Amino acid sequence: MQLGAAVAKGLFGEVSPTTIVWLRLVTSTLVLLAWARPQVRGRSRSDWLVVLGFGLSLGTMNWAIYQSFARIPLGIAVTIEFVGPLALALVGSRRPRDLVWVGLAAAGVVLLGAEPADLDPVGVAFALVAGVAWAAYILLSARTGAQWPGLQGLAVASLVATVPLTPYVLTAHGGHLLDTRILLVGLAVGLLSSVVPYSCELVALRTLPPSVFGILMSLEPAAAAVAALVVLGELLTALQVAALACVVAAVAGATATSRGAPPHAEPAPD
Repeated sequence: MQLGAAVAKGLFGEVSPTTIVWLRLVTSTLVLLAWARPQVRGRSRSDWLVVLGFGLSLGTMNWAIYQSFARIPLGIAVTIEFVGPLALALVGSRRPRDLVWVGLAAAGVVLLGAEPADLDPVGVAFALVAGVAWAAYILLSARTGAQWPGLQGLAVASLVATVPLTPYVLTAHGGHLLDTRILLVGLAVGLLSSVVPYSCELVALRTLPPSVFGILMSLEPAAAAVAALVVLGELLTALQVAALACVVAAVAGATATSRGAPPHAEPAPD
């Protein structure tokens, strides 16, 4: 997933992040629709409202995090984004030990703020928006899964996420879609960042306990930092690495001690 994000960011000098997000969503939508073949007839109003909200949260999450990628390092953007699902996992908890995870996450945020000159505040804001959308995605994914069997809900939600961006991309950046190289890279990003990781996560969830899965997924900020280093040559400062480590530890700890589902109980194709 993070390798796909790094490849996408490498194109931002030639094409807008919104266009890359659109290409990624179109790719995943076509694959998921062909795979899931959702049954749309006879659906209730509740079914459509849930999948509509799910799709809008999915689209907002993808669009906002790519806007963040364009402005701040990949690993930092994903680290900030993780505050959303972490807050969701801890909200309402009254256990004293959960204060440890809150404290670790807060320490990570403080460390990121210690070098404000290195971070574009707009990029930070977009990462926070992505985190809020991710939390909404998690909440709506359970309801979507309950009302739409298999991957049908995700397939329809992916289509919903694609529609709002389509007029803008076709009118403002339609010329980029005539470039075969950009189309192929967009296809690769869709496969790397959505289709392949989602399929792997689906298989993993059948055999791994949710707590173990959540702990492994908490390594995403670190994976993003490594992918950015290898593909883009992005280097993080010592304070930024420490901040990333704090958030990873907080998410892993909250997941390991959670009574319910972990922050990543539902895969998030962002």
